[in-house]
Amino acid sequence: MDLFEERIKYLRAELNKHNYNYYVLNTPTVSDYEFDAMLRELQELEAANPQYYDPLSPTQRVGSDISQGFVQVRHERPMMSLSNSYSIGEVQDFLRRAKEGLGGEPIEIVGEMKYDGTSISLTYEHGRLVRAVTRGDGVQGDDVTANVITIKSIPLQLQPGNYPDKFEVRGEILLSWKNFERINEERQFNEEPLFANPRNAAAGTLKLQNSAEVARRGLDACFYFVLADKLPYDNHFQNMQAVKAWGFKVADMTMLPSIDAVNDFIQYWDGERKNLPVATDGLVFKLNSMNQWMNLGSTAKSPRWAIAYKFAPERQATRLKYVSFEVGRTGVITPVANLEPVLLSGTVVKRASLHNEDVIRSLDIHDHDMVYVEKGGEIIPKIVGVDTKQREPDSCPLEFVRNCPRCGAELVRVEGEAAWVCPNKDHCPPQIAGRIEHFVGRRMMNIDGIGEEVAVALYENGLVRDVADLYDLTADRVMTLPHFQKKAASRLINGIRASLEVPFERVLFALSIPFVGETTAKVLARNVHSIDRLMAMNEMELALIPDIGEKIAGSIVEFFANPENVRIVERLRSAGVQMAVSEETLANVTTKLEGKKIVISGVFARHSRDEYKAIIEQNGGKNVSSISKATSFILAGDNMGPSKLEKAQSLGIPIVNEDEFMAMLE
Repeated sequence: MDLFEERIKYLRAELNKHNYNYYVLNTPTVSDYEFDAMLRELQELEAANPQYYDPLSPTQRVGSDISQGFVQVRHERPMMSLSNSYSIGEVQDFLRRAKEGLGGEPIEIVGEMKYDGTSISLTYEHGRLVRAVTRGDGVQGDDVTANVITIKSIPLQLQPGNYPDKFEVRGEILLSWKNFERINEERQFNEEPLFANPRNAAAGTLKLQNSAEVARRGLDACFYFVLADKLPYDNHFQNMQAVKAWGFKVADMTMLPSIDAVNDFIQYWDGERKNLPVATDGLVFKLNSMNQWMNLGSTAKSPRWAIAYKFAPERQATRLKYVSFEVGRTGVITPVANLEPVLLSGTVVKRASLHNEDVIRSLDIHDHDMVYVEKGGEIIPKIVGVDTKQREPDSCPLEFVRNCPRCGAELVRVEGEAAWVCPNKDHCPPQIAGRIEHFVGRRMMNIDGIGEEVAVALYENGLVRDVADLYDLTADRVMTLPHFQKKAASRLINGIRASLEVPFERVLFALSIPFVGETTAKVLARNVHSIDRLMAMNEMELALIPDIGEKIAGSIVEFFANPENVRIVERLRSAGVQMAVSEETLANVTTKLEGKKIVISGVFARHSRDEYKAIIEQNGGKNVSSISKATSFILAGDNMGPSKLEKAQSLGIPIVNEDEFMAMLE
């Protein structure tokens, strides 16, 4: 072994140990600076000595931006689901049936947390991770090893120990409340659909084609089951303690000597789970003896030696302090309830959107009411009712404002909608700052280094009064902002320069034209090709474009009738921003799928789902999410959902595989 190989192996072992200390034990033994220094040294050594490449090196945790489909892998042992219970009585019935099935012999009960994530199975050989597979249909799942490698709490190479040469460990891929809310804040800002709960977010993240984005989202993992031909112990509890010693995060579990202890366990965690950093939806009770597992066996779907207990949805009553009215970038006024702090699903809730005036009226909310707030796994806390018995006698119904709370302009009610809007778009500060923040977003111009605070600071300090001013910024001017150093300023300026390569469809989305979201911007770019053509079209011409209609057409015409918006567009054009579809893109545009409404389902080998969506749009087709009589055909990969298949067959919708689909375009 030469000196380089020896040093590389030493650094890998040290970094794996420090990852375990930090992400599993929560007891780091080195500073972030020391860890980063070791990681940089390892990256440099691996780059200079590619013969020592190892796909499980700590340097691979960042993931790759190379898209690839998922391969279906059959589970060596089926991944079953648990039967659910919702009361202590149902848990008692389960224990009684188990005891009867064992001829009355004594049983030991293990209680453990049921974390709310997406199921995963990891296979290790000789202490190295070799495969990570999703539950799938229980018989086979997707190989997501490239994405799982990015999860820092999962050991890639185990420390020396008494583990079997080959074993499988099963658990949940999780997303903490903190990371979940961060991701949804980003999605809300980018006008993307919000994840309903951490479980959906974790599942969606695990199936991304870009493992670098998986790494950025910050998944976690916790394990509750181990399988091997020969395990260290003949009972579940000790085996899981062994798994913990091997380097895995293990679900909190306790030996419960009696049914009274089971009841106490439920009562304790029903309250304490609210303090956990991750989502939980219940508890699991298992018999401890693995011999008893074999004697009891399983039904077609579930083992007879374990049961899940599900918690009721969370709801809390708290006092409404006051309602603030907030102005969005499009001028829409949103009422927000400011509450006495209340703990819900692991986070302290202080605010909840009331959406619009109609919601306030339907809830009949009065000043300082006691309101019921519910999260129940949803990201945005919502007020679901009022305790009128605790209403103050002299309280008045909430009144919606009639003037903009920031600039004082008289509000306008949008025809046919519940929204009130501030019409002072060019001079209302939160609207201007909001448009700047939207313009630089990841799915728009993707200008690194500008978030909500920086966008507001740029506006309030007079550096940026509209989005075109961004292209006049210099590093020296940016450094006049509070707390802005040279490195951050350079990063921001480089991000602005890079945005000149952003394609026209994303520029259209970035302009904040009312009702023109990401999908509509793509439709417009595909049909009009340039900003000049778009600005010249009248309402009737625009309404004839597929999926545009009168409402969006009127909004576009109104937007460009404002000389200020035209001035901004011309300044952006002068700065070099793309104001037309590139010739290369136009050369690849066809009408081969024009008029076709296509549903994509399953897992593909030749392209990712996002790439197929782009191909469909490039060839004039339309992506739709649900199957109906209007669906032209389904582009189906492996593991197409059985419900979609059944509905397609009942409606007579053609099913096309990816080879047949690509042949259509040749």
